[in-house]
Amino acid sequence: MDASRLNLVTRQMQALVDQERLAGTVTIASRHNRIVHFEAVGFQDIENRRPMRKDTIFRIFSMSKPVTGVALMMLYDEGKFSLSDPVAKYIPEFADMRVYTGKAEDGSPATEPAARPMTIRNLLTHTAGLAYGTMMGNHPVDVMYSEASIFDPDSSLQDFVRKLGALPLKFQPDTVYNYSAAVEVQGYLVEKLSGQRFGDFLQERLFAPLGMADTGFYVPPQKLQRFAQVYHYDAGNRLIARELYDGAIRFTEDQKLQAGGWGLVSTAMDYLRFCQMLLNGGSLDGVRILSPATVKLMHTNHLPPTVTEMAPALGGQPGSSFGLDFAIIEDPVNNGTAYSKGEYYWGGAAGTWFWIDPVEDLVFVGMVQQFAGQPQIPDVRGISKRAFYSAITDLRGD
Repeated sequence: MDASRLNLVTRQMQALVDQERLAGTVTIASRHNRIVHFEAVGFQDIENRRPMRKDTIFRIFSMSKPVTGVALMMLYDEGKFSLSDPVAKYIPEFADMRVYTGKAEDGSPATEPAARPMTIRNLLTHTAGLAYGTMMGNHPVDVMYSEASIFDPDSSLQDFVRKLGALPLKFQPDTVYNYSAAVEVQGYLVEKLSGQRFGDFLQERLFAPLGMADTGFYVPPQKLQRFAQVYHYDAGNRLIARELYDGAIRFTEDQKLQAGGWGLVSTAMDYLRFCQMLLNGGSLDGVRILSPATVKLMHTNHLPPTVTEMAPALGGQPGSSFGLDFAIIEDPVNNGTAYSKGEYYWGGAAGTWFWIDPVEDLVFVGMVQQFAGQPQIPDVRGISKRAFYSAITDLRGD
């Protein structure tokens, strides 16, 4: 690594802070199992002038999904299920699911039987036919999800599944990639298969063994001084403090709902350790979490041919496919911002991002708290990626 060029990552993140386009960032990267970059710039709370720290705690939203997928695949390693198993084998509420087809003459939802059972593989690839509620669109099934309050913070994952099983699917299983509440269902499967509450399983089997001391479903009172504020842009493109999704998840209290798709908080170092475990083939510092074969399975394309045609839209990046709770770069040239075939990645609604590059043997994690759905947000993923790869002096790729 060229040390002077590595500083370009920090300089470019600082420039975005100076331009008041971001409040602050923490970026961290490792190569060949060594940390080669770790910097914090800007503020975790602009109003109170609290500087960003390397151990600042962030809402990681959908970066919770790969964590949940790993937890479920730990039980796969133990022989608790097969990917082809019907979900209804473990969750009876999902037996005899029906699929929305439109409105009947009286205005009620018209449905038809599911042509095939939803499988666990479908859950892990977002091809289960599930929806996500109106935060992701206004399809009639999304509206039904919101009206049923499936993400009620005072309900359990069992309550969540019971509500979900009573609603129609948005699509026939195994026909459409549709970003959805499938990962929350995965969290409930972890509870059913392990006999533990989902958060307890994560803490005992994943976070504690990996030394992820600041990762969980809420920030306890003694750590609140390290919890970053989240920002939006107002009409004048100024940063304003505001929670996402109207505070549907109460990140400062131990609420009942443990949403594996979007409910976790973490730090840059904690998440780097999680990613490094994956890059190492399932182990870190002598602790094995997954088998190498299962890690490989997770970052291998699992979309059926009929769905793969939709892959360019995955994660907003062309040239991508989808594995088990990870997007995968299949065509770096078509992608335009990727450097290695086989890179796997994801991000979160508050702007957090990561990628794992097995070719160049590296992990990069970036943390911000800026609503990623707004067009004004800078392309922190692309900016950091170009800067970081420019510092590599011994590229392994073709």
